[in-house]
Parts: sequence; C-alpha cells; structure tokens
Amino acid sequence: METFLNFLVEHGYAVVFAWVALDQAGLPLPAVPILLGAGALASAGTLSLPVVVAVAALASVPIDWIWFELGRRRGGRVLNLLCATSLEPDYCVCNTEAMFSRLGVASLLIAKFVPGLQTIAPPMAGMTGMSLGFFLLLDTAGALIWAGLIAGIGLVFGDQLTSMAEQFAELGTLAGIIAVTAIVGWFGWKATQRTLFLRSLRMRRMTPVEVNARLQEDGDVHVIDLRHQYDVDVLPRTVPGALRIPMEFIDQHAHRIPRTSDIILYCS
Repeated sequence: METFLNFLVEHGYAVVFAWVALDQAGLPLPAVPILLGAGALASAGTLSLPVVVAVAALASVPIDWIWFELGRRRGGRVLNLLCATSLEPDYCVCNTEAMFSRLGVASLLIAKFVPGLQTIAPPMAGMTGMSLGFFLLLDTAGALIWAGLIAGIGLVFGDQLTSMAEQFAELGTLAGIIAVTAIVGWFGWKATQRTLFLRSLRMRRMTPVEVNARLQEDGDVHVIDLRHQYDVDVLPRTVPGALRIPMEFIDQHAHRIPRTSDIILYCS
C-alpha cells in the first residue's frame, strides 16, 4: 500500500486518468482505491482535489460516450458482451436492465457507485433513445459527484488511510499473501457457485430445435418469454404463442402462469 501511494505521488494525475479510463472501459480495475489514495495525497498537499476530480471526470465521460453510442447502434448485443465478463452473466443483463428501468435517468447520476451498473448504464441510455446532449450532461454530473465524493473521503480520512498503509506495509510479504488469497478466494467462491448452478440446470436446458419439436408434438406445454422490454424492442420476434412476462414483473403475473402443464422459460 505504501508503494502504491509512492507510485501515485510520482505519477500523480496521469495514474488517476489512466486507471479511471480502464475501469470505465469495463476492465476489472476498480478506481475507488486510486481516488481514495489521490484524496489522501490531496490532504497532504501533494495533489489538488479539484484537479483530481476533474481528471477523473475527463477520463470517464469519453469512455461512457463510446458505450452510449455502441448501445444506440448495437443495442442488446453490447449488454451481452459486457455481461459476458461477469461471473454471473445469466442474470447480469436482466438485473441491470431492471435497475435502469426503475431509476430512469437518475441511474446515470448514481451508476458509478453501483457495481455492474457503471458500465451498463451508458449503453442502456443509448438504447432508450436519450439525446446525446442530455446524456453528456447527466453523465458528467454523475462522474463529478462520484469522483468528488470518493476523493473527498480520502481527503477527510487522509491520516487514517496513510496510517493503515504503513501498518499494512509492515506485514511485508505476508500482506501480499493475505491480499492475493482474499481475491483468489472470492473469485473461486463465485466460480464454484456458478458451476454448481449450471450443473443443476444442465439436464433441464433445451435447444431451439428441441423446443420447436416439443411444441409440435405436445399441446400441453407453454412458453413464457421473460425478456425485458429493451430486448424485445431490439429483437421483436418471439416464440409463437409465448406468454410475455418480463422477469422483474413475474411475481405480479403469477396468476397467468399455467399450473397444470409443462413450462419452458425463454430469456435471451
């Protein structure tokens, strides 16, 4: 941690710009520690807090603009690409679409505080037909709020963060082992969860050909289309006779789901 702060001191705003840009591009490089460290250095007079916030916004907004344009031009395929890097891609798209739908334009103001939403919100805004000017206004405001708050916390608690860094550095190699073990353990746990989940579903999955054959030979089967409305707008075709119930509203439409026949769920 001490080495990290020394690196920040030496390269300053260039590190903040590059790290925030990579984070917004979708790489697993969280910018929060960088902003906290930059705020701590601002408390010591090494960096300027307003410049740190401005640099973070300048790194973030152009990347978000690119995602916005990709969402406007490519639609749901961009969301599938982004969520493919998630350890839980099966419901990454549905969760973020539902969250954006509930929050509306306010999601652009708080997106960077919500893991997963920060990269998904810009292409979602593009998919909804939001104007570029309005998007840039909201996205810039959200970036300034996010960077200002995180770096501000680093500024206020600069002494405590520096003390923690020194104590962590005293552990030497042990500190590195603890950090790596914690990260590997978390990813291992999530990967194990996903493997078990997919294994439980493997025997119940059907290919489109199998679904069509089942519908042709058996009238006592129903298909429920769980796609979000954004996905339907991008690809309006659906399975003939399917019942449309968006996943986030399935509890409200439970009475429409047949209870005496087999059900095939369709979500992508």
